[in-house]
Amino acid sequence: MTRDIEALLTLMTIEEKASLTTGSTMWTTKSVESHNIPSVIVTDGPAGARGATIPGVGKQVATLCIPCGSALGATFDAPLVEELGIALGHQARSKGARVLLAPTVNLHRSPLFGRSFECYSEDPLLSGKLAASFIRGVQSQNVATTVKHFVGNDAEFERHTINSVIDQRTLRELYLLPFELAVREGGTLGIMTSYNRMNGIYCAENHELLQRILRDEWGFEGFVVTDWFAVTSTKGAARAGLDLEMPAPPRAYGKVLAEAVREGQVDEEELNRAVRTLLTTFDRLGALDDAPMEAQAIDLPEHRALARRAAIGSMVLLRNEPVNGTTLLPLTASAIKSIAVIGPNAEQARIMGGGSAEVQPHHRTSIIEVLQKRLGDRVRIFHEAGGHIDKSTPIIKTRNVHTPSGEPGFDIAIRDGASESGAILARITRPDGRIILVPHNDPGVPSSGYNFTATGVITVESTGQYIVSLVEFSPCKLFVDGECAIDGATTTPKRGTAFMGNGSEELTAVIDLVAGQSHEFVLECDATKKQWFQGGQIGLQYIDTEDPVERAASLAAECDVAVVVVGTTDDWESEGHDRATLDLPGRQVELIRAVAQANKKTVVLVNSGAPVDMSWVDEVPSVVQVWFGGQEMSDAVVDVLMGDADPGGRLPTTIPECIEHTPAYGNFPGEHGQVRYGEGLFIGYRWYESRRLPVRFPFGYGLSYTTFEIDEPDCDTTEIQVGENVKIRVPVTNT
Repeated sequence: MTRDIEALLTLMTIEEKASLTTGSTMWTTKSVESHNIPSVIVTDGPAGARGATIPGVGKQVATLCIPCGSALGATFDAPLVEELGIALGHQARSKGARVLLAPTVNLHRSPLFGRSFECYSEDPLLSGKLAASFIRGVQSQNVATTVKHFVGNDAEFERHTINSVIDQRTLRELYLLPFELAVREGGTLGIMTSYNRMNGIYCAENHELLQRILRDEWGFEGFVVTDWFAVTSTKGAARAGLDLEMPAPPRAYGKVLAEAVREGQVDEEELNRAVRTLLTTFDRLGALDDAPMEAQAIDLPEHRALARRAAIGSMVLLRNEPVNGTTLLPLTASAIKSIAVIGPNAEQARIMGGGSAEVQPHHRTSIIEVLQKRLGDRVRIFHEAGGHIDKSTPIIKTRNVHTPSGEPGFDIAIRDGASESGAILARITRPDGRIILVPHNDPGVPSSGYNFTATGVITVESTGQYIVSLVEFSPCKLFVDGECAIDGATTTPKRGTAFMGNGSEELTAVIDLVAGQSHEFVLECDATKKQWFQGGQIGLQYIDTEDPVERAASLAAECDVAVVVVGTTDDWESEGHDRATLDLPGRQVELIRAVAQANKKTVVLVNSGAPVDMSWVDEVPSVVQVWFGGQEMSDAVVDVLMGDADPGGRLPTTIPECIEHTPAYGNFPGEHGQVRYGEGLFIGYRWYESRRLPVRFPFGYGLSYTTFEIDEPDCDTTEIQVGENVKIRVPVTNT
């Protein structure tokens, strides 16, 4: 502690103090230069420290990407999670940040929850213990954590307004418990409130939650921050104990809060308490002595090794039946001459979910690439995608587009006003088809009052028909070779689910393109209206005239082993929306069955952050749940496939036989403005045990490459008193 906070409070005006309770930008708090108080950078998130940027928009600084929350839950390894926390704390500091917006400890109430991948488990104790370890790791680097989302944010449906109706016992024993452990055992310095209402009151202004439970009962001494744009009331939030409204521009705090204090609607001591809490926390971290710094990409070998170890430890061997008398996994390289690597996720590893958890990883390799590198010329590797699973048309990739001057990506000319003849204010680039502009994110880009054109030259590998798509955030028109292919400006399209629900529904057209020929794509956008996101994203996909499943099955029949990589994507599993079903997207189940029928030596890798339908599981000999495994996932997968490592994961959540058997079915995601937690205490394994319902795979399940026998447990006593410690010994023998 280096600053006299009480002295600062007496020196500052009401307006200066109120300014500290708001953001200055999307990712920074306000500074008060007259009192030498700097702004503090905050950053997402649970899978990596992204820095002060919008996920996937504009220039990103690379960072360490660790396995997703559900994968970490599968490790059941608190010391490992603490190590990962230390690494993320280090990465946050490399981005100049002193606050990491993580971990996410909401529960797996339903496998359809869009952010299940971010959360550790269906079990509150496991979630809380892992969160506490993560927090201790991050905060050892003088970076505060903000445990989120407090509380009852267990679905994305109508998340900004929905009322979560939870009885007190269920609330206390299940949904509050991870937060309590994060406070009592982890010592978190921050809590992030959720958007929703809890039993009728918005969480950001809920006195029962923020004061009576969090501070009075649990002894929390840190700061409470809103989720972005979540606050709805000045007086209610201030009286409840909310300290910081994010981001800028403020709606309820800042000048509005100062006026409320001067008018007597809010007591000045409530303002002082919030500012005291913030400054004390920042001073404790050393943040009040920070000098501005440029974000850096620090790629350490020890971080890569740690992320790889975590990915291996998360992978759950669900099935490993004998083929010709021997279990299929691990594969024996000396006995294999060819491998068919099949599936939509084989060539593009899905290493993270979507939304605020998204980061730019230091590197990303596919399972195919790693297998080829590991096995060399000894084993031939072949690939077929077997179809497409993208929720929307895949965004145009950097390798397929360059500017008119030959640089990678799209060239963007930003012009003043609504006319194309307006003066050019700035020129920027985007590396791919995600042409989204955000105020303060790019130099020279205003918040409104401009238009822009984005020009890219596209080359494709195959001649034929293509689907071209546009998801827009402001009125746009897309031209291909001078012809208007999609008009999203004349009429306003409906809102869709892309980009956390901020984009329009997808607009599509069919066009003809010639392989190797240059095709000019021009996006014209009207950005005169003030809003956070301007522009749109352009997708492009070849229309396959052959049956991709048949092609994949034919390849599998010609190879010694087939490895099928199925799953979801960061578009299917993302902040902003929930999944509609457990089904694997596209024709993936058909693909699995066709390949398994063609080659009895078939391994299925499930690359998803949450459970998917596995009605096909008994038709293949080997199945591994590999989750969204972070930047080292592909190397870890090959380690497990080839027997260089044992899959160490155990399921942190139940994989049901069908969605109708799940605890929240009938009460998810909600209706008429509220979601009733009608299953009460019975979520996850509690539900299946109490209802005697069969499951596909139970909580805690996971096989190993080793074989062993478990004998009868032995207890050191026959009578157990309340509060007494009991030793139970279970003999385990490797066979």
